[in-house]
Amino acid sequence: MEDNIGRIDMPENLSIGLMVAKQRKKCRSLDCRCNYYGFAFGQSPFPAPPSLVNELKLAAGKTGYVDAQGIYELRSAVSGFNARHFGLKPDPEKIVIGPGTKGLLFLLFSIIKGGIIIPTPSWIGYSPQASFLNKQYFPLATFPENNYKLTAKQLEDFLSSRKGRQHMLVLNNPNNPTGQIYTKDELTSIAGVCRKYNTLVLADEIYALTSFDITDFTSMGKVFPEGTFVLNGLSKDRSAGGYRLGVCHLPDTDCKTIAESLQKLAATIYTNITTPVQLAAVSAYRENEEVERYFATTRQIHRIMGATISEKFSSIEGLKVTMPSGGFYFYVDFNNLKTSLKECGINNSNQLGKALLSHPRHIATVTGDSLLLDPDNFGVRIAYVDYDGKKAYDAYLNNRPLGRQDEIRYVKKHAPMMIEGAEAVSDFVNSIKSGSLIINQEDL
Repeated sequence: MEDNIGRIDMPENLSIGLMVAKQRKKCRSLDCRCNYYGFAFGQSPFPAPPSLVNELKLAAGKTGYVDAQGIYELRSAVSGFNARHFGLKPDPEKIVIGPGTKGLLFLLFSIIKGGIIIPTPSWIGYSPQASFLNKQYFPLATFPENNYKLTAKQLEDFLSSRKGRQHMLVLNNPNNPTGQIYTKDELTSIAGVCRKYNTLVLADEIYALTSFDITDFTSMGKVFPEGTFVLNGLSKDRSAGGYRLGVCHLPDTDCKTIAESLQKLAATIYTNITTPVQLAAVSAYRENEEVERYFATTRQIHRIMGATISEKFSSIEGLKVTMPSGGFYFYVDFNNLKTSLKECGINNSNQLGKALLSHPRHIATVTGDSLLLDPDNFGVRIAYVDYDGKKAYDAYLNNRPLGRQDEIRYVKKHAPMMIEGAEAVSDFVNSIKSGSLIINQEDL
């Protein structure tokens, strides 16, 4: 087996699934019949827009190979979409279609020289790819006083110590796991540092159109067009993760050379992205009133769910919780309970996630190494998507919540498992504080 396989672990979302299966098996042997609360897996719960699904049906017979960079009709539609929504310069030659943003990141990490800068807490997928490719990466911790956002000063302090070396900054906005959005001024300051130190930006903007107030979002590609790769796709804002279609808007500098390099690597590895999916996606990127209504509706449901569930967590004494502004995650800081956690035998952040799952009320989260947290930093990512998206979507359209109390009732009706899950976390915290939690070290 090649050494690079040993440098990566099972992706955390799949690893959690295996842990849950193991815990369920153990529960059956103990006759435990408690629910499992799913805050780990981050997938949009809504059905995809009907026009996208219908176009896929119509395109199912189109089975021929196509351009490795992506079919021109789709690249043209994506280019127009990025211009309308994000103010990027329309140019189909700057667009590359890839196998999801994860696949595009792998291609970019493969062809671009330099170390990778990853603000933490981080999405689970960046560091494993860097490790697999044997690329050096540098976690830069962010802090609650800055809403867990990288500051220009932090970036400059790091880059000034490594002058003359090429780097890539991975900037996820809106952020997974914190749900925070960078302001235009914050991005402008970071862009100034990147220009000064010749640093590229891989702007992972997969959650851009889930921003609750879309006027809050600014694309890094607009602020720093000469040095930013803007990544987006169908999986989050159009709830089509299984379609595995991502898009990349290339930077102005060396655009032609980069496009040719990506095309060459893509053609070598996978030939082209599935032809019927590309043809179907054209409808999701062209001007489409149905899709625009879909964006408006789903982002409001995400907002209501995020506000309500994060408030439930915030009411638990000892926890510090981010209030999301986009996406469908928030971040929970357990560090005020660090002493009590360790007294109960939970000695690091990885063990916190396992203890939550093995607790009698079984709470599945993502934490620890997966978020690039230091072992002594006790934090948890909460994905608030454990509900029937179709029922919630239809109910919102039929009887839109008016006012905060209406919204809370809406969440209690359509996402009861998440309400119960927050209560389960409260039970966990209370058992930690009281010292009554009994940890089986085999579960950790």
